[in-house]
Amino acid sequence: MPKWIVPVVLLLLIEYYSFIAFKTAFKSSKLNVVYILVSILTFCFIVYGFLQFDRSVGQTKQTLFTLGLMLLFLIPKFLIVVPLLLEDFYRLGKGIFNYVQHKPTPTFLPERRRFISQVALGLAAIPFGSLIYGMTKGKYNFKVIKQTVFFDDLPEAFNGFKIIQISDVHSGSFDNKEKIEYAIDLINQQEADMMLFTGDIVNSLASEMHPWIDTFRKIKSFSYGKYAVLGNHDYGEYLDWKGNKNAKAQNFEEIKQLYGDIGFTLLLNENKTIQKDNDALALIGVENWGLNFKQAGDLNKASQGVEKHDFKILMSHDPSHWDVEVQNHPKNYQLTLSGHTHGLQFGIEIPGFLKWSPVSFKYPHWAGLYENQGRYLYVNRGFGFHAYPGRVGIMPEITVLELKKR
Repeated sequence: MPKWIVPVVLLLLIEYYSFIAFKTAFKSSKLNVVYILVSILTFCFIVYGFLQFDRSVGQTKQTLFTLGLMLLFLIPKFLIVVPLLLEDFYRLGKGIFNYVQHKPTPTFLPERRRFISQVALGLAAIPFGSLIYGMTKGKYNFKVIKQTVFFDDLPEAFNGFKIIQISDVHSGSFDNKEKIEYAIDLINQQEADMMLFTGDIVNSLASEMHPWIDTFRKIKSFSYGKYAVLGNHDYGEYLDWKGNKNAKAQNFEEIKQLYGDIGFTLLLNENKTIQKDNDALALIGVENWGLNFKQAGDLNKASQGVEKHDFKILMSHDPSHWDVEVQNHPKNYQLTLSGHTHGLQFGIEIPGFLKWSPVSFKYPHWAGLYENQGRYLYVNRGFGFHAYPGRVGIMPEITVLELKKR
């Protein structure tokens, strides 16, 4: 059976039930025609948008809008299917019961109830409104999240040491300079000793960051420096370079240079000693290492000269690296900072009560602070956005971490 059969059948099922719900709820032939025309035009625009996608160019404003429209088109309609499908099971069961009991009815299946269709449309309105909010307001609704982390072996001089972390800028997705400048102002308002950037400065191309270099240069200096590591998108892996390895290599070199252009020291499988008074900690930066993603990171190489008893902060873009290698490593990495997941840019967060996103099915550690035997991982929710041009529930994050001695 061709692979396209299943998605086409599901799409037709979703469209059928959506139209039935609309038709039953409003009972207007003119509105039915409008609904059909809007659905056809939207579907044609989405298909056209995906046909225009060029893997040698990568994500553009048009592909971002197309994907956002597709989610806006499908997710609410998918929710319509659920109550109507349950109603159909009920109607079928009642029809069979009446038939067996020889009860005379005008039709085998009872008529649809208008109330059920109205409930289905009401349910669909929730994600519809949320997705629109996410694309217009949520993607730039920056949050400063402050987190204190306690350690038994933190050097005394670093008690109260504060770190600002950002991750996953994805500058190629930005479309509002005023909002990005506001986020930079938020960063500059925070009192901190050092700033760390855990990767993905672009979607794929170095040129995506060029309009934003001057904006990010406005990030203030910090007493103990600004450091960065690479993320999976910084390697240009998601473009079709059409066999032009030189162009890909040149793009990679330019992306690495971008970090320096905005004032960050890029750590490529290496470490830096951060000295404060008579104490020191080791800042270790690995290249991207992710489960089912590029694995250029070399933890052993990055940790050369670092001993088990040293206090260590590791920057590693993908939290799956912590899951697989870091958390039980004999060298005892006390704190790891990651990003990568974006929290899927979709979920529910009520601080202190609930934190959930579909990305949790793939990444057990996807946002916030995690601990295993005194070793900590903090996963930043991301500064920018990618693919879906918005954020619902999981807002863009600027993290302020304070290190405290227990």
